[in-house]
Order: sequence, then structure tokens, then C-alpha cells
Amino acid sequence: MLYESSEERDDRFMRMALDEAMTAAEEGEVPVGAVVVCGGRVIARTHNLTERLRDVTAHAEMQAITAAADHLNGKYLTDCTLYVTLEPCPMCAAALRWAQIGRVVYGASDPKRGYRAAFADPDRALHPRTEVMSGLLADEALALIQGFFRRRR
Repeated sequence: MLYESSEERDDRFMRMALDEAMTAAEEGEVPVGAVVVCGGRVIARTHNLTERLRDVTAHAEMQAITAAADHLNGKYLTDCTLYVTLEPCPMCAAALRWAQIGRVVYGASDPKRGYRAAFADPDRALHPRTEVMSGLLADEALALIQGFFRRRR
């Protein structure tokens, strides 16, 4: 592809995150996927691992932060974008703040457990320089999560 608009690029990377979420569902994990991109290249691609690792902190975002920081050999992700299928929870938002992620793009909102519901001032949950885009492929992400929980009931 010679030229790809920023919208097309965002869509492509969010679709990768959705693929990760589908993998999570197949593994019995809550279907949330995450991809970290830096300089136009994927440097981390993962999904929820809380069941497999028996670790409540093994959210897709946390796994992605760790993998990206390892790839970059540093703890700050200022030049990176995180694509995640579901709005980050307060724990993940705090970790993203500490990592100083440059941009977060998420699909479905999480009105009960997302960071925007948990903080009185959600604009302060992430680093002040972090750009946020919400709602990208939200319908697909929400359908995946709702289908997962419907099957488990």
C-alpha cells in the first residue's frame, strides 16, 4: 500500500486488536485485545491472560505495555499508540499514565468498569499529553464481548 490515511491505519491496527480479542475468547478469556504501534510498526500484540496466568492484573493493556517497553528497552511509550478493543479500566489507565503513552485508541466504551466512570475527572486519568480516540470499531468489539458473556451464562 503506497499511501494509507491515518483513518485507514487506525482501522487496520484496531482490526489486529480485534483478532487478538477473538483469540482471547477462543482461550476462554474475556475478549479484549491490544496492539501497540511505534513508528508505524507493531511492537506488541496481545490479549487478556487473566485466566491462563491466574492473575487479575493480566489485562491486555498491561501485557501490551510490558511487551512494548521490553521491545523499546525502556519504560516510556511516549511515541506509541495503544489500540485496545475496550475502554481501559482504572488500573490500566494508571499504568498507561505512568508509561506516558502517546495515544490511546479504543473501541467499545465500558460505562461500568472503564476509567471514565471511575474517575471524577477522567481527563486526568491518563497522562496530560496522551491523545484519546474512542469508538473505533466499537460495534464489533461490543458484539464480541456481549456474545462471550451470553455464551457463558
